[in-house]
Amino acid sequence: MTAYAIDVGLPLADGAVITVGTFDGVHRGHQDVLATLVRHAEARGLPSVVITFDPHPLEVVNPAAAPPLLTLTEEKLAIFAQTGVSYVAVVPFTPALAALEAEQFVDEVLLGRFSMRELLVGHDHGFGRGRMGDIEVLRQLGRSRSFQVTVLPPVHAPDGHAISSTAIRRSVAGGDLARAALGLGRPYSISGTVERGDQRGRTIGYPTLNLSPPSPRKLLPPDGVYAVRVQLPEGQFGGMLNLGPRPTVGDHQRRIETHVFDAGADWYGARVRLDFIARLRGTRPFAGLEALKTQLAEDEMQARLILATAQPTPSLS
Repeated sequence: MTAYAIDVGLPLADGAVITVGTFDGVHRGHQDVLATLVRHAEARGLPSVVITFDPHPLEVVNPAAAPPLLTLTEEKLAIFAQTGVSYVAVVPFTPALAALEAEQFVDEVLLGRFSMRELLVGHDHGFGRGRMGDIEVLRQLGRSRSFQVTVLPPVHAPDGHAISSTAIRRSVAGGDLARAALGLGRPYSISGTVERGDQRGRTIGYPTLNLSPPSPRKLLPPDGVYAVRVQLPEGQFGGMLNLGPRPTVGDHQRRIETHVFDAGADWYGARVRLDFIARLRGTRPFAGLEALKTQLAEDEMQARLILATAQPTPSLS
């Protein structure tokens, strides 16, 4: 175990009800697994434990195929905190861990380290080297090692398609935020720390909150202007966000700038979350600052109208 040692430090002497997975996005399918996990654990009088991995397993076993992430680890933990699970264990995914056979993973990690009494998995779950630990293998191991295996069916979106992280990534990358939100059960979001910008927005009446660049592993929607909800230390506010360059002023760096409606403060250094509600338009150059200011006024009017009818989102930060 030394190469992939897991320091649990959890009070699991009497056992635990466990689920294992990457949980990228913590989408509605994942949420169904987590809600069932909590119910089963409460019925048994045992703690519920989510085991997830960092980095994404494909970053280790096949980096070229590793997808961009819907949720970075810190974002996932914020969502997990709202689900009622007792514990979340973020396990470092290493080549040594990837090399374990499914039986070894069950014996040495799930049973040896987490005292598993019941395992909840989705219908397409697989783990161990080459994902050979499929549902049938798990059931055989459960019978021989006296733990229960509960397999949950897929969750479908209103259009009948099964919800998956892959499908949600396609929606976000294509700018279809409404479809992404259907799968996630909430708007797509990014989190980060407010940093000092060049304060150019103040000169035209639109000061902006500038977010530090997220990890390059984080999936971003296409460049453009968006209506957003802004989760600040003071609460939730509406706003409009420019994602991308600022060609009117000759700035070609990709930036994340948000004008917050009806709020103003020194947020430098604060941790905030931006929820994408709707895309207003693409990024384009204007003839000058006055033309840009006129467009921003139109963007604000459209964003406020959209946000007035959109559902507020819960604070997860």
